[in-house]
Amino acid sequence: MLGDYRITARRANDIAAEIETLVADGALTPGAALPPLRDLAVELGVNPNTVAAAYRMLRERGVIETAGRRGSRVLPRPALTPRDYAALEVPEGVRDLADGNPDARLLPDPAPALAAAGRGPDPAAGRYGGPELDPGLLAVARRSLAEDGVPVDAVGVASGALDAQERIFQAWLRPGDAVAVEDPGWGSLFDLLPALGLRLQPMPVDDEGPTVDGLRAALAAGVRAVVVTVRAQNPTGAVVGAERASQLRAVLAEHPDVLLVEDDHGHGIVDQPYPALCVEPGREGSVVRHWAVVRSVAKSLGPDLRVAVFAGDRETVDRVRGRQRLGAGWVSHLLQRTAAALWEAFDPAPTAASYRARREALLSGLARHGIAAHGRSGLYVWIPVADETSAVAGLLQRGWAVSPGARYRLQTGPGLRLTVSGLDLEDCPRLVDDVAAVLRRRSATARGA
Repeated sequence: MLGDYRITARRANDIAAEIETLVADGALTPGAALPPLRDLAVELGVNPNTVAAAYRMLRERGVIETAGRRGSRVLPRPALTPRDYAALEVPEGVRDLADGNPDARLLPDPAPALAAAGRGPDPAAGRYGGPELDPGLLAVARRSLAEDGVPVDAVGVASGALDAQERIFQAWLRPGDAVAVEDPGWGSLFDLLPALGLRLQPMPVDDEGPTVDGLRAALAAGVRAVVVTVRAQNPTGAVVGAERASQLRAVLAEHPDVLLVEDDHGHGIVDQPYPALCVEPGREGSVVRHWAVVRSVAKSLGPDLRVAVFAGDRETVDRVRGRQRLGAGWVSHLLQRTAAALWEAFDPAPTAASYRARREALLSGLARHGIAAHGRSGLYVWIPVADETSAVAGLLQRGWAVSPGARYRLQTGPGLRLTVSGLDLEDCPRLVDDVAAVLRRRSATARGA
């Protein structure tokens, strides 16, 4: 399983280091299987506990994943190497609907706000020993979150949604803990959690978010944390409605010790309300003891701002900010002030309407061809298919680059993710016809077989 290379070390630290080197050098590729620990122990002449300790170190460092009798494998994106999933090559002249970026034409120009941010009124801001949080950003974020019923007694700022979530997980979870995630769901989260030594527990998703039975099953399996995208779910566009939110809260309330993380990366690009799961409307206190709502500005104001705010229970926010203070220290006040100014002036209605029009044009066109697809909010449309590879290839031949669903799913069936931010309304009829033609061709081939 290790190819021509032979492990020669006999101590756990050294065995782990040799395997890390193989991964970093590319000798062990993502997904490659490692020898069963007892086999490697016999080969090295060491106690199986030594190899088990080495594998545990590799798992905790985000290099491998272990799955009991199914063995140990190199993670799809090992934390110690810059290699990513093989990027989909987009030939010249092909429309790129595979990436996850917002439409640059809908983003505000950051230049005036950035120039003004450089003239901040507090000379101590942005200096060692100075304040960590910009009062302007705190004010606009607190107002935004409070309008959606989220308690804002404790608030922090991180360098994007995934940075905030990583810090929140590290505040409460330990390697080996299981986390309930949406399936299909955010591929970057699927990569981050194993890199932290955490296990993924999938929850099925329908058009209203995680199913109640799926959440209940994940909690029964002993997960320590639950991550939910209440709107603009990636990749399905699901939106948690009021009734589903009430049902999910009731299930969560039966497990008050679970950590709840709500990802609201869709703020500013959707026109659906935000039914927070962490609190029951009209009641005091939170549904669970430890929770956080992460609100990013990447999709509405620009990915390069690298700013997300998070509200949570006091202990969670204090833990995150305390650890942040010892490491990065703070998020740049230039970025915080820029985000605050853009957020204050931003009108989300035109952006949300533009994305809605593109999604609905695509969904209604596909429905006329009898093709079921999903995309109630946000940037994405999810199309279940029988064979991702042939569908992606077929659309590429017709001038469309789309993302294969394997990147976003664990146990759910295959599909395609299309990003509507790369579309114009006038593109939709041709795209619909091409998707229908590709899927009909595949269906006819399958029947012939």
